[in-house]
Amino acid sequence: MAAGRSRSRRVSLPGVAELLRPAAPGPDGGDQRQASGREKHTQKITVYLSAEELLDLERARLALLRYGAAADRGRIVREAIAVLLADLDARGNDSLLARRIAVVNKAAAHEAVDNGNAESVG
Repeated sequence: MAAGRSRSRRVSLPGVAELLRPAAPGPDGGDQRQASGREKHTQKITVYLSAEELLDLERARLALLRYGAAADRGRIVREAIAVLLADLDARGNDSLLARRIAVVNKAAAHEAVDNGNAESVG
Protein backbone atom coordinates (compact mmCIF):
# COMPACT_ATOMS: atom_id res chain seq x y z
CA MET A 1 0.00 0.00 0.00
CA ALA A 2 1.38 3.42 -0.91
CA ALA A 3 2.48 5.75 1.88
CA GLY A 4 -0.19 8.19 2.98
CA ARG A 5 -3.06 6.00 1.83
CA SER A 6 -5.30 4.46 4.44
CA ARG A 7 -7.14 1.28 3.79
CA SER A 8 -10.88 1.63 4.23
CA ARG A 9 -12.51 -0.95 6.46
CA ARG A 10 -15.94 -0.13 5.07
CA VAL A 11 -17.59 -3.04 3.31
CA SER A 12 -19.38 -2.42 0.03
CA LEU A 13 -22.92 -3.76 0.36
CA PRO A 14 -25.41 -4.51 -2.42
CA GLY A 15 -28.28 -2.12 -3.03
CA VAL A 16 -31.93 -2.80 -2.26
CA ALA A 17 -32.74 -3.77 -5.86
CA GLU A 18 -30.00 -6.40 -5.85
CA LEU A 19 -31.06 -7.77 -2.47
CA LEU A 20 -34.71 -8.07 -3.48
CA ARG A 21 -34.24 -9.55 -6.95
CA PRO A 22 -35.10 -13.22 -7.41
CA ALA A 23 -32.23 -15.60 -8.09
CA ALA A 24 -31.33 -16.09 -11.70
CA PRO A 25 -32.43 -19.44 -13.13
CA GLY A 26 -29.74 -22.08 -13.17
CA PRO A 27 -28.32 -23.63 -16.35
CA ASP A 28 -31.10 -26.22 -16.44
CA GLY A 29 -33.73 -23.47 -16.51
CA GLY A 30 -34.79 -24.23 -12.92
CA ASP A 31 -34.74 -21.67 -10.17
CA GLN A 32 -31.55 -22.77 -8.42
CA ARG A 33 -28.84 -20.74 -6.78
CA GLN A 34 -25.31 -21.96 -7.01
CA ALA A 35 -23.09 -21.96 -3.93
CA SER A 36 -19.79 -20.20 -4.48
CA GLY A 37 -17.71 -23.34 -4.00
CA ARG A 38 -13.93 -23.31 -3.66
CA GLU A 39 -12.85 -19.75 -4.23
CA LYS A 40 -11.50 -16.92 -2.16
CA HIS A 41 -14.33 -15.40 -0.16
CA THR A 42 -13.99 -11.72 0.65
CA GLN A 43 -17.15 -11.36 2.73
CA LYS A 44 -17.49 -12.84 6.20
CA ILE A 45 -20.19 -13.34 8.79
CA THR A 46 -19.89 -14.92 12.19
CA VAL A 47 -22.51 -17.48 13.12
CA TYR A 48 -22.71 -18.95 16.59
CA LEU A 49 -23.93 -22.54 16.85
CA SER A 50 -24.91 -24.66 19.78
CA ALA A 51 -22.75 -27.68 20.52
CA GLU A 52 -25.52 -29.88 19.10
CA GLU A 53 -25.74 -27.87 15.86
CA LEU A 54 -21.97 -28.01 15.41
CA LEU A 55 -22.03 -31.77 16.01
CA ASP A 56 -24.84 -32.13 13.45
CA LEU A 57 -22.77 -30.15 10.94
CA GLU A 58 -19.77 -32.40 11.55
CA ARG A 59 -21.96 -35.51 11.18
CA ALA A 60 -23.22 -34.13 7.86
CA ARG A 61 -19.61 -33.56 6.74
CA LEU A 62 -18.71 -37.16 7.61
CA ALA A 63 -21.85 -38.51 5.92
CA LEU A 64 -21.00 -36.61 2.74
CA LEU A 65 -17.47 -38.01 2.91
CA ARG A 66 -18.93 -41.55 3.09
CA TYR A 67 -21.05 -40.72 0.02
CA GLY A 68 -17.93 -39.66 -1.87
CA ALA A 69 -18.74 -35.95 -1.64
CA ALA A 70 -15.99 -34.47 0.52
CA ALA A 71 -16.72 -30.93 1.72
CA ASP A 72 -15.58 -28.73 4.56
CA ARG A 73 -18.09 -27.20 6.96
CA GLY A 74 -17.98 -23.82 5.22
CA ARG A 75 -18.88 -25.41 1.89
CA ILE A 76 -21.76 -27.31 3.49
CA VAL A 77 -23.09 -24.10 5.02
CA ARG A 78 -22.80 -22.21 1.70
CA GLU A 79 -24.60 -25.04 -0.14
CA ALA A 80 -27.36 -25.16 2.49
CA ILE A 81 -27.83 -21.39 2.23
CA ALA A 82 -28.01 -21.59 -1.57
CA VAL A 83 -30.62 -24.36 -1.45
CA LEU A 84 -32.78 -22.58 1.13
CA LEU A 85 -32.61 -19.23 -0.65
CA ALA A 86 -33.49 -20.81 -4.01
CA ASP A 87 -36.51 -22.44 -2.35
CA LEU A 88 -37.47 -19.08 -0.81
CA ASP A 89 -37.20 -17.39 -4.23
CA ALA A 90 -39.24 -20.11 -5.90
CA ARG A 91 -41.92 -20.75 -3.26
CA GLY A 92 -41.99 -17.59 -1.14
CA ASN A 93 -44.19 -17.95 1.91
CA ASP A 94 -44.55 -21.70 1.20
CA SER A 95 -40.78 -22.25 1.27
CA LEU A 96 -39.22 -24.42 3.95
CA LEU A 97 -37.29 -21.46 5.38
CA ALA A 98 -40.34 -19.18 5.62
CA ARG A 99 -42.47 -21.93 7.18
CA ARG A 100 -39.81 -22.86 9.76
CA ILE A 101 -39.16 -19.26 10.76
CA ALA A 102 -42.91 -18.56 10.98
CA VAL A 103 -43.33 -21.53 13.33
CA VAL A 104 -40.47 -20.36 15.55
CA ASN A 105 -41.81 -16.78 15.60
CA LYS A 106 -45.31 -17.98 16.42
CA ALA A 107 -44.00 -20.14 19.28
CA ALA A 108 -41.95 -17.20 20.62
CA ALA A 109 -45.01 -14.94 20.45
CA HIS A 110 -47.12 -17.45 22.38
CA GLU A 111 -44.39 -17.85 24.97
CA ALA A 112 -44.08 -14.08 25.38
CA VAL A 113 -47.83 -13.72 25.82
CA ASP A 114 -47.87 -16.58 28.33
CA ASN A 115 -45.10 -14.82 30.26
CA GLY A 116 -46.89 -11.45 30.08
CA ASN A 117 -44.21 -9.89 27.90
CA ALA A 118 -45.79 -9.54 24.43
CA GLU A 119 -43.54 -6.58 23.51
CA SER A 120 -40.38 -8.71 23.50
CA VAL A 121 -41.30 -10.56 20.30
CA GLY A 122 -39.85 -9.22 17.07
